[in-house]
Amino acid sequence: MGYLKEWYTLINPENTISPSLLVYPDRIEKNIQLMIKMAGGTSFLRPHIKTHKIAEIVQLQLAYGIHKFKCATIAEAELLAKCNAKDILLAMQPVGVHVGRFFELIEKYPNSKFSTLIDNHVSLNEISKIASSKNTLASVWLDVNCGMNRTGIIPNEKAVELYKTIDDNSHLQAEGLHAYDGHLHDSDFVLRKDACDKAFDTVQKLKDELEKMGITIKTIVAGGSPTFPIHCKRKNVESSPGTTTLWDKGYLDAYPDLDFLPAAVLCTRIISKPTSNIICLDLGHKAVASEMKLPRVHILGDNDFKQKSQSEEHLVIETNEASKYNIGDFFYALPIHICPTVAKYKSVLTIVDGELTGSWKVAARDHKIHI
Repeated sequence: MGYLKEWYTLINPENTISPSLLVYPDRIEKNIQLMIKMAGGTSFLRPHIKTHKIAEIVQLQLAYGIHKFKCATIAEAELLAKCNAKDILLAMQPVGVHVGRFFELIEKYPNSKFSTLIDNHVSLNEISKIASSKNTLASVWLDVNCGMNRTGIIPNEKAVELYKTIDDNSHLQAEGLHAYDGHLHDSDFVLRKDACDKAFDTVQKLKDELEKMGITIKTIVAGGSPTFPIHCKRKNVESSPGTTTLWDKGYLDAYPDLDFLPAAVLCTRIISKPTSNIICLDLGHKAVASEMKLPRVHILGDNDFKQKSQSEEHLVIETNEASKYNIGDFFYALPIHICPTVAKYKSVLTIVDGELTGSWKVAARDHKIHI
């Protein structure tokens, strides 16, 4: 084996296409192990697959005994079913044609249990109507707005009434409450926990109110990666981290209390040196998530690179040491935001001990697999 300068480096990068997204299965596996350790087992762990959308990563999680999953799209739900996942929560309320697709999943993959979210009577009635026509039972969770103001019903008397309507409906199976707190991202763990506890308290009060009425709330699904260390300690609450499988530079810097490993790295090359202090990499908008301000990646290694601009195929870098670098030089970069970066690639390259060992298809990258 050749000499590895750093954990992310390739021994022979010459034939690797750039830009590409490299993933490191050994680090992914360590992240899965840490998730399970933090959650105290797999019983109340429901990881989200929206970050990776990859069958091989699902299979790794299944091999460790994880059997409940969360996803954002019908394609992701179908990918999970094709991997024989037993319990699949579609955590984006289906509307329009997607309601019918949800029921197609139920019919095509009877060995998997599918559930989804509801936060209004229109969706409730539509799902109930189709369930009735198919003589089946649709499993649904009440999506609770705990402060993010993106989806969900505010936990007040209207939420009580809506959940009671679900519970009373003979064509629906009420599974419990779902609450996503993606608006909470304090780097300071104490501040994040305080904000998380306050947001969750509104969900807990809703649960208590429903149980006073004699309605059983089986469980609550709560949180994402930043609040995972808080929710995973709660009794009878399923935590649903997603980014924890691959991690990224944004979360690495923002959450020093979390020990997950970056497990996905972009590779890129210098394609031009237009001035004495400028180099240009082949790492444009089409290669990395670009919804945030620059910098959108962290170029690994000892350098003074300052990202100046980005276009579809190019990333322009200012450096006082441009003379050190040559056209074609190979670099590695951690994405600031990994989730939408993965979706830009049809497949990722797997790296073990510096060697390219194969590729994994980003199978749920598109919005449709079969259904």
